[in-house]
Amino acid sequence: MIPRYSRPEMAAIWEPANRFRIWFEIEAHACDAQAKLGVIPTEAAEAVWQRGDKSYNADRIARIDEIERETHHDVIAFLTELSEHVGDEARFVHQGMTSSDVLDTCLAVQMTQAADILLADLTKLLDAIETRAREHKLTACIGRSHGIHAEPTTFGVKLAGHYAEFARCRDRMEAARAEIATCAISGAVGTFANIDPQVEVHVAEKLGLQPEPVSTQIIPRDRHAAFFATLGVVASAIERLATEVRHLQRTELREAEEYFAPGQKGSSAMPHKRNPVLTENLCGLARLVRSAVTPALENVAVWHERDISHSSVERVIGPDATINLDFALARLTGVIEKLLVYPDVMMANLEKLGGLHNSQRVLLALTQKGMSREGAYQAVQRNAMDVWHGNGAFLNLLKGDREIAEYLAQDELEGLFDLGYHTKHVDTIFTRVFGSA
Repeated sequence: MIPRYSRPEMAAIWEPANRFRIWFEIEAHACDAQAKLGVIPTEAAEAVWQRGDKSYNADRIARIDEIERETHHDVIAFLTELSEHVGDEARFVHQGMTSSDVLDTCLAVQMTQAADILLADLTKLLDAIETRAREHKLTACIGRSHGIHAEPTTFGVKLAGHYAEFARCRDRMEAARAEIATCAISGAVGTFANIDPQVEVHVAEKLGLQPEPVSTQIIPRDRHAAFFATLGVVASAIERLATEVRHLQRTELREAEEYFAPGQKGSSAMPHKRNPVLTENLCGLARLVRSAVTPALENVAVWHERDISHSSVERVIGPDATINLDFALARLTGVIEKLLVYPDVMMANLEKLGGLHNSQRVLLALTQKGMSREGAYQAVQRNAMDVWHGNGAFLNLLKGDREIAEYLAQDELEGLFDLGYHTKHVDTIFTRVFGSA
């Protein structure tokens, strides 16, 4: 992923230094287990730790790359470079193992490391959304369906809905982390023919993983598919909230907008512009994260015990999807924390259609007074259409409708236009989402 959309902590997970460090730890822990089982000398396992050194600087990485250019095999290049430090005892390294034991177990560690950062990101975002939701718990605004005025809601309820969605995303992320955190040290086709299963148990414990119940030469890729699918769902949640902000910032609405910093410029041509560039950027990043989902699903099917069709895909989507999502979650948190909200504009927009948002309440009141639902619908709608065409205020038109007057007195009609009616259950919603105050 390009530096523009990378944050250092997440990017470092996918750097060669971290990858080779994990490879080293897998091999060194495996040697410890082999030594306990009497397969290799204890002195050999100790030599790996003492002389191998799990810090991989630029010179060591360059040396591994140099060897790989000759061998065309990354794990062999790594083992060759390691042997240059360990010496004769290096012949006991990688006993009974295959390259995928190292590669797949390392990928599991990297993905759990990435998941931990993403979980922390989600927690920060949830805190930001909750703070703003409570701030605007009773800030009335019009709800829209199909982009058209529907009935009133509050800006706090809007945000509470997004909070609940991201809370579900966090639960899914935790489940995805648990599913991906498996270790395979099982040999060429997963049968443990040349390595004891206890080696796998030992390495898994040391790395904070669980032994893969049954592997082939690789860890089954349905686990990875579920992980990337989860990233895609989180990205879609980001896009939904970002799209809401973009819509609210439109000039015709201007109910909320991204913070516009002193000195910031919105257009090279038009000095007046204040564009929703951050949330537009988030929508684009969400597309990139979701683009990893289909390749991850296609990686599930491999030939027999293994082919490498999945490998090139994962080298790209692993870093790109997690780095992208980490950046997007942090950016969205900043957007919500600094979001400019305009309650007066929200109220003005709510009242723009002269009370039409109460149409359902009038409909229901008429049916409760004895009017047929079809008749009530027609009576309310014909007055509503007059409002649409600029022929008066809704309440006044209803008061002047003879058919409606047979069922509802004028004071009853006026009572149906109380805004508080629409927000009376906000506390119930907030309790369901956030728990008790």
